[in-house]
Amino acid sequence: MILANPQERIRFLRFAVVGAIGAVVDFGTFNLLVQTLPIQAVFASMVSFTAAVISNFIWNRYWTYPDSRSKRLSQQLVQFFLVNLIGLGIRTPLFAYMERILVQLFQRFIPQSFFLTPVFLAHNFALAIAVLVVMLWNFFANRFWTYNDVS
Repeated sequence: MILANPQERIRFLRFAVVGAIGAVVDFGTFNLLVQTLPIQAVFASMVSFTAAVISNFIWNRYWTYPDSRSKRLSQQLVQFFLVNLIGLGIRTPLFAYMERILVQLFQRFIPQSFFLTPVFLAHNFALAIAVLVVMLWNFFANRFWTYNDVS
């Protein structure tokens, strides 16, 4: 298995740290858009995802995979973008589905007087689920395609 290799474990841990930074960018952008603009949550999720992808590419290129230099920057960026575009294709319907279910569930069990609204909680829980699912796809797809030039 790929994670049995110590070097790969380090890469995966770095990828996870980069993912955590990306999650801060993602959640921060998402909540900023939803809370300050009259924008649909699904569209805000797509915009925040794009911001996180840009952050993640930079961090992964220069920190997680610094030894991946046999490919041109433009080639890796296109590959990374395509992997993440598929990730967005996984994430968007998953987020939309989970958001709908969680809004209904949280509105039933969490009072409106609670300091975090049921809609806010549902949006962020749905986003967290989608982020975790897509993180696994992104790691393996990028490792075996975008950064396949590292030993």
